[in-house]
This record gives sequence, C-alpha cells and structure tokens, in this order.
Amino acid sequence: MLSENYDKELEYFLNTSLTEFENIRKKIDRSFYEDAVNLIVDAEKKKCHVHITGIGKPGHVAGYIASLLSSTGTPTYVLHGTEAVHGSAGQVVSGDVVIAISNSGETEELKATIQTLKNNGAKIIAVSGNPDSWLAKNGDVFLYAGVGQEGDSLNMAPRASIIAEILVLQGLSLVLQSVKKLSHQQYIKWHPGGSLGKRKGES
Repeated sequence: MLSENYDKELEYFLNTSLTEFENIRKKIDRSFYEDAVNLIVDAEKKKCHVHITGIGKPGHVAGYIASLLSSTGTPTYVLHGTEAVHGSAGQVVSGDVVIAISNSGETEELKATIQTLKNNGAKIIAVSGNPDSWLAKNGDVFLYAGVGQEGDSLNMAPRASIIAEILVLQGLSLVLQSVKKLSHQQYIKWHPGGSLGKRKGES
C-alpha cells in the first residue's frame, strides 16, 4: 500500500532536483570544462589513457560514464575505487588521467586511492559537490557537481547529487566529442548493435 504522502515526497524530489540542476547549469559556461578537456587531450596525444573511479554509488556512475566516453571518442577504463590500493592501481601509469567522483570529496577509501595514483604519476580530475574538500584540493582539475538538497525528507540517500554528477560528466563527454569532431559514421562503428546500429543510413 502506497503511503498517503508519497505524492508530496515525489513532487518535492522533482521540484528540488529541477532547482538544483538549474543552479548547476548557471555555473557551466565556456570555460567550465576547458582545463579538464585540455588535460585529457594532452594525455591522449602522449598515448596515455583515461580512467574513472568512485566509491559506492558514484562507482556506478563511473561505469556509465566510462561507457559513454568510450562510445563518443574517448576510451575510458573503470578503476575500482577500493581495489586500486590492492594492486589495481597498476592499470594506471604515469601521465594517465583519472576522473574521481565523490559528492563529499572526503571519502577515506577514495583518499587512499587518489594518493596512490598521484604517487604513480597520474593526473586527477576531481568531480565533487564540495569545492573545499580534500578531493577538490588534491585534484589537478576540479569540476563542481554539487547540490544543497538530495530531494527527500531525510536528505541523506544520494539522489540529486548522483544525477548532478551524471549531468556534469555527460557535459564533459559532449565537449570532448565536439573537440574531436566525432562523426555519425565513427559513432556507429563503435556502436553497431541495437537500434542505434540500425541507423547507419542517417546523416
């Protein structure tokens, strides 16, 4: 049986999310992604790679964004946020770029991972909702993806903050796609399956 208040909770979530996203949109301008894009493009010119990591739910965001970036011209590899300090950091070599996602920017497990990666010569793009966080201060580039409210009465479970992280990183993928002048034919070549793959004849 649905709670009598669920409709109010849902309305609050949707209205809060729209407000939070509009606040982020106001921060995204021509220069928002410039440093991150330059870092990635420069690394690729040196035959280095892009990786992405996060702890908990941001780790799931990392999987989606890695797939999105890869399909739009920027091959990206998922780095497990906690396994990195148990040997998986070996997939990252000096000069590689690692996108690290954390709403608080203070997750202890991620701190250990980032420090290990930096010691190995990686460059860090920090994605966080807290510009004063450890992650933001220790990243080579910072992308703000913050919200004031998650959109429910508890204000604890990551809802709006997760969508904010996705929104900001989708924007990064779009700018990189544009910089690399990705063509329709190239995209289909990397995505031949499903309904998208059937659109080969479209210009």
